[in-house]
Amino acid sequence: MKTLESITACFNKLTHKNRPHLVQKKSTFESAFASLRVLIALLLCAAAAFFMVSGTGLAGFRPQAPAKVSNRTLTFAERVSYQRAIEEVYWRHRIWPKENLRPKPSLDEVMSATQMQQKVEDYLRDSQALEVYSQTPIAPEQLQAEMERMARNTKQPEVLRELFEALGNDPFVIAEGLARPVLTERLIADLSADDKGQRFALLRAQAVGGKFSITTLGTATYVLPEISIPDVCTGDTWAATNTTNVPEARTVHTAVWTGSEMIVWGGQGNSSRLNTGGRYTPSTDTWTATSTTNAPEVRQLHTAVWTGSEMIVWGGADGTILLNTGGRYNPSADTWTATSTTNAPEARLFHTAVWTGSEMIVWGGATDTSFLNTGGRYNPSADTWTATSTTNAPEARQFHTAVWTGSEMIVWGGADGSILLNTGGRYNPSADTWTATSTTNAPEARTVHTAVWTGSEMIVWGGFDGSILLNTGGRYNLSTNTWTATSTTGAPGARLLHTAVWTGSEMIVWGGTDNSFYFNTGGQYNPSADTWTATSTTGAVPEARLGHTAVWSGSEMIIWGGNSGALQSTGGRYCAPAGPTPTPTPTPTATPTPNPHPAFFTGETALGGGFYYLQFANGTPFGYYSYLPTQNFIYHLDLGFEYFFDANDANHGIYFYDFASRSFFYTSPTLFPFLYDFSLNAWLYYLPDVNNPGRYTHNPRWFFNFATGQWINL
Repeated sequence: MKTLESITACFNKLTHKNRPHLVQKKSTFESAFASLRVLIALLLCAAAAFFMVSGTGLAGFRPQAPAKVSNRTLTFAERVSYQRAIEEVYWRHRIWPKENLRPKPSLDEVMSATQMQQKVEDYLRDSQALEVYSQTPIAPEQLQAEMERMARNTKQPEVLRELFEALGNDPFVIAEGLARPVLTERLIADLSADDKGQRFALLRAQAVGGKFSITTLGTATYVLPEISIPDVCTGDTWAATNTTNVPEARTVHTAVWTGSEMIVWGGQGNSSRLNTGGRYTPSTDTWTATSTTNAPEVRQLHTAVWTGSEMIVWGGADGTILLNTGGRYNPSADTWTATSTTNAPEARLFHTAVWTGSEMIVWGGATDTSFLNTGGRYNPSADTWTATSTTNAPEARQFHTAVWTGSEMIVWGGADGSILLNTGGRYNPSADTWTATSTTNAPEARTVHTAVWTGSEMIVWGGFDGSILLNTGGRYNLSTNTWTATSTTGAPGARLLHTAVWTGSEMIVWGGTDNSFYFNTGGQYNPSADTWTATSTTGAVPEARLGHTAVWSGSEMIIWGGNSGALQSTGGRYCAPAGPTPTPTPTPTATPTPNPHPAFFTGETALGGGFYYLQFANGTPFGYYSYLPTQNFIYHLDLGFEYFFDANDANHGIYFYDFASRSFFYTSPTLFPFLYDFSLNAWLYYLPDVNNPGRYTHNPRWFFNFATGQWINL
């Protein structure tokens, strides 16, 4: 009976029973929307109910690598240098959003020498305390087994190869620098709560300020494990995520993909809201807890974005109080920094957030007394907030979606109280202005749907229209301000509280509920062909759920957490099938089609999701990049400015666009450089800057408008 009373109390807090000022008038429409509130409330309350009921790089690795016998030790300075080599690999793979106008900083700019040393001190202190606690040091056999587990279970074999290479392919260094920290954390996580909270904590505290002494039992013998897993996953297949040292089960949390790991944080746990999280690293198939030192207060229904070096979380609710606080999490240093509250937007939940390259924009949502059409732009470099304009802003709403196009934020759909919306707006932060999205041929009004940005279109799908659930959607073309309906042939069943990711060529939707059942089904939507393909339901497909998170890693969709009747700490990795194999042309054409990849890029490695990596034959790394809509030109991910390669240029010309000076320069002075502007859907051509030889003006001279098929002289 006490359990039922607690569930009822939780339900009342999250429905209109406790917010009568939001109810405007009785209608069948409002009644239907209230049922959505019921569903959300049950989603949030299920955790408490469950708790009370239960009471609880390199391919040349030798298959027969000889064993290396060593009784040496590593100095603290050596361990720090090896830790830096590991962090360099992870930092190289971290995504620097192309919208960021400044070059990707060096590792030293995001992780100080002191933080690097602290990371080593932490794992040595833990290892030493564990040794004293168990009265047995970690054995070489355990470290060897951990290395073999990484090699056997890695989900990013190319990254693990780079990690091994960064440590000199020395099995002793790999055992001590890469395996020991991971194994130590896992062994500590296996201790009972009493042990971790009492005796072990005391032993660790005693180690502070003392000398580190890591014992090796006799002579350590290590063998470099073979990484035999192929670099490309098999299409339309599921694999489970590791559950060892996994964060506490939760729902309505957030997740971001950094390029080298998925970070999950916050949400509703079995007994309370959370301010804990975890980093899942596919290359080593391991979970690492995020620090709670200086972490934001517990919360759910908040938002999170990835900036290129930090995850920013903001807003949400701690269960009784709405929040306008947040924090910036640096995964390299495992540290938190609070976001300013000066001029911060009003506390809220059910809002949205996007990252522009230099700012996080939050908008919309609800307070305890009203719905909002206000927002704010947070600049992490200056730790300052700037309000978004309300002039011509869309009407107030919650449960809407938002995407970032590269120059504008598009918000769409949602609900203003009992009124569901099929309207939206485009917000330009540079001008602080709003432009309404067209309603001609727009999808029916809806809420709790999903949206992705493809590079030229926003695709919205699914959700609730006030009376029924939907499996319809629409594609919004930014350049023409027009809508095109998505096909329903072969589409997944109608649902809400699902997730969606963009792979670079397809939208994948998965999970959710139809108010009667949880789903572990989904579909891949190809906007070019306007076709749907069902996701596999066999193999290691995760348990059906809602309120989970999903990220796209570049080759896989990783889903985690959520509610399936009980809160989940499990997940799955879905490998999207490759596109259809092109049909060979029966008769060769008179003029062969130019290879879209420059000839001197022979040897590039396809990473999936439209991303590539190249190391030249002489060993010089070029880095990570993706091809623009015309594959003659590429965008370089690491360096923070654009490289343009013209594969048809006999000189293999390279154009550089430097965002700092907003100008071009070119290795060959014979041609004018040009840039593809996604917001205009046009090629912009530039003339030489007479005041800066070898560079080009930042004011375009001509542009080609694809909508009209015309060149325009500016």
